[in-house]
Amino acid sequence: MDLINKGLNKSHSVQIQNYNAEQAQIDQKLAKSVFLPKLTLNGSYTRLDDDITFDDDTQNLLIGTQRLLVKEAAGIPFNSAFPAGIPLEPVPNLQNKDILRSSMDMDWVLFSGFEASNALKASRHKEASINYLAMAEKDEIALKIIENYDKLALVYASKRVLTTSENYLNEQAYYMKKAIENGLATPIGRKKIELAKQQLAGKLLDFNHNKTLLIEVLHQLTNETKENLVLLNPQLQPFTTDSLSTAEKRNELKALEEAERATLYKSRMEKSKVIPKLAVQGHYEFIEDDLSLLDPKWYVGVGIKWNLFDGNQSRLESKKSLIEGQKYREQIEDANEMIALSIIKAELGYEASLQNTEIILKEIELASDTYNMIDKQYKNNLASLNDVLDALNDLEKSNFKLQQSYFDQRRAITALLHAKGILNY
Repeated sequence: MDLINKGLNKSHSVQIQNYNAEQAQIDQKLAKSVFLPKLTLNGSYTRLDDDITFDDDTQNLLIGTQRLLVKEAAGIPFNSAFPAGIPLEPVPNLQNKDILRSSMDMDWVLFSGFEASNALKASRHKEASINYLAMAEKDEIALKIIENYDKLALVYASKRVLTTSENYLNEQAYYMKKAIENGLATPIGRKKIELAKQQLAGKLLDFNHNKTLLIEVLHQLTNETKENLVLLNPQLQPFTTDSLSTAEKRNELKALEEAERATLYKSRMEKSKVIPKLAVQGHYEFIEDDLSLLDPKWYVGVGIKWNLFDGNQSRLESKKSLIEGQKYREQIEDANEMIALSIIKAELGYEASLQNTEIILKEIELASDTYNMIDKQYKNNLASLNDVLDALNDLEKSNFKLQQSYFDQRRAITALLHAKGILNY
């Protein structure tokens, strides 16, 4: 369990899926942010070649109108001359040539035509699909670590078998030495035992090589130090479980289903582009001095945007997303068939491994009894040394086969649990 957790934390592929999920979460926030008001600060300075003013006729009209108003206020008859000494206000410019502006704009979407809401739902299902993909990736990593851990256990079990064979050979070597000293055997028998020991040493060398290789593989998968991995002493034990009758939906299948839902909402999002959008717009000027006579200090308005015809682009994009969803549906159907087949295959493999273990246990019993019998016959000069070494070799092979059967049994049960979606780690 500890090695698997370290392997999951170390995995680059799992981390990439985590980043993909974070991006999907950001997409959701972007979809929600559509309904938040957008505020923009603006600042500018403009220098015109000259002030923008009224034409001469309009200016004369405005001055004349001002004189009439002054006469009326002073009670002077309409046809009387305008009294001297009364100042008149100059006609203001429409726009001064030096323009300094500072303002704020606001845009606030009130209704997006369901485009934002469908985008949000699509992103949520996309995130769920990515999370299930990450879980499926974790399953694959866990399977690799379990397999290599069991391989290491098989290597250690093989060494124990070799150690047992070595003890048998040492016992035979001691007997051969005594037999030669008493003139009951020839030196050729000792050489046969020495050859068997050399062959055993070669097998032990293979054990060390396999052990080194598997520790390196586990180090790369989990980032655990080689020093700690060397201290491991994994054991191959028959695997039993009570949960084989249950089954759950595989993470790969869940990921495809969520991806299919995401494409459905993406299709709706594309189609909703033809629905009218409603928004509020506002503007406020902080500096009034340089405003023209026609410019307001502030305004607020409600607007509608309706894309009546976009050249069928939204309709075609929506149809494209629907086809993508149909592709996912085909993948789902294919995945269901493959998973059903993998479950049957795993069940048959598990049953075969159990039967094979029972057969090998009988073989070991027979090989052990045969070795003991021939060993007694050899010590009574009723069997040759070759018979003893052959019987020892058969016993060794049977013990190897037993450990291999335990390994195969664990591989079969792990494959079955994974196929049924109930692999826990």
